[in-house]
Amino acid sequence: MTDHRIVFLDRDSLIADVRAPAFAHTWTEYPATGAAEAAARLAGATIAITNKVPLRVDTLAQLPDLKMIAVAATGTDIIDLPAARERGIVVANIRDYAYAAVPEHTFALILALRRNLLAYRADVEAGMWQEAPRFCLFDHPIRDLHGSRLGLFGYGALGHAVARIGRAFGMEVAVHTRTPVAEEGIVNVSFDELLATSDVLSLHAPLTDATRNLIGAAELARMKRTALLINTARGGLVDEHALAEALVSGTIAGAGFDVLTAEPPPADHVLLNLRLPNFILTPHNAWASREAMQGLADQLIGNIEAFARGEPVNVVA
Repeated sequence: MTDHRIVFLDRDSLIADVRAPAFAHTWTEYPATGAAEAAARLAGATIAITNKVPLRVDTLAQLPDLKMIAVAATGTDIIDLPAARERGIVVANIRDYAYAAVPEHTFALILALRRNLLAYRADVEAGMWQEAPRFCLFDHPIRDLHGSRLGLFGYGALGHAVARIGRAFGMEVAVHTRTPVAEEGIVNVSFDELLATSDVLSLHAPLTDATRNLIGAAELARMKRTALLINTARGGLVDEHALAEALVSGTIAGAGFDVLTAEPPPADHVLLNLRLPNFILTPHNAWASREAMQGLADQLIGNIEAFARGEPVNVVA
């Protein structure tokens, strides 16, 4: 078996024990790598590991020895896939590792918004409960999940897990996918119906040319004024300026996001400046439970070992 030189470009993005691959190799890792540094750091490497460091056509053109890119994530939009295919570089990603972490985070956002937890916490901190004329406060709407419609755009492993939790709460689950879902308890609907009828719309699709800005001003206007929009999938699926306007104007009731188009975001990002109780933004860490990260690390090395055996798995290019 050929000795491989493996370079991990952004090791600090993964808090887990990463075991050594079970074949002859050299291993170099960097805490983080800027896009402009990638080509130099990968010079002579046969296997590159990247979580969020982009590898575009100009970088790949400088790496004649590169045979595999092991993406330490599910999304592969950071990789120029056509350029990788042209050069015979195998690209493998991670699949189904956050089957508990992301759905749990999705429902943490849904429950906090549906029950207005941020607004009520702020009321308590401001002393409003202490001065209330009765035993409780109900100045902000509180809605049950039971009996409401959970709309899912995308129904892969994560969408399926979110649907399972939704049904446990007594929600009706409606799905829009390219291929209808043949599963008891799932209603297949058009995209327009998904927008118009969902009480909670949760996105679970990759970012592609077809899904970029999937939800813009027109789509937000078609949603219920009482609806929530949840995005734990990819930044770029939603027009962020349109979302900010919809939240301020009351076009929809609220939103919970774990992803943005630019990560980390600039200080003047439109969603960072919202100070609204009906919007929750978390820093792309829905996937990052310790259990999920260890599963990712184990699968990452498994992908690399399979490639070295000549039996690549989880291949996207």
